Amino acid sequence: MVVGVLKLTLFLPENHSLKGKRQVLRAIKDRVRVKFNVSVAESDSHDLWQKAELGICQAGSDRAFVDSALRQVVAYIDSLGLASLGDEKLELLNC
Repeated sequence: MVVGVLKLTLFLPENHSLKGKRQVLRAIKDRVRVKFNVSVAESDSHDLWQKAELGICQAGSDRAFVDSALRQVVAYIDSLGLASLGDEKLELLNC
């Protein structure tokens, strides 16, 4: 089994409150979960208005599939236009 873990930083430059940040993140997380069937959670920068860090996880039997799926998630989040992409770190673990 292969587990892929993606750590993705998002910037919300036009956001001015934690309530606005939660609203944008909820929209992103819900859409990603439905479209790709992955686990998504806010993993850091909880108290910052204009920065968010998401942890996204995908499990599968094929390393190429997991890698491709997580890269598609990044492209999809970028295409939504709700937040600017920052750093991304992708790890694939063989279990």
